[in-house]
Amino acid sequence: MARAMLEYTKTVLKKVSFDAKLFCKEVKKAISNLLPDEIEELRLWLKHFITDKPELQDSLIYLRT
Repeated sequence: MARAMLEYTKTVLKKVSFDAKLFCKEVKKAISNLLPDEIEELRLWLKHFITDKPELQDSLIYLRT
């Protein structure tokens, strides 16, 4: 069940990636809903996902520890 939330989060982020502000909002929301190990997996996924989307680079500041 826990993986389902991470997969749902990835799906939402893919759908809102057209808007950087909305994308950052969803990243912040995901951090509050996911477990620590899922947040780390999300961080790795995000780094890969936004490599060709420079407008979304700001979302990584929410995942810094």
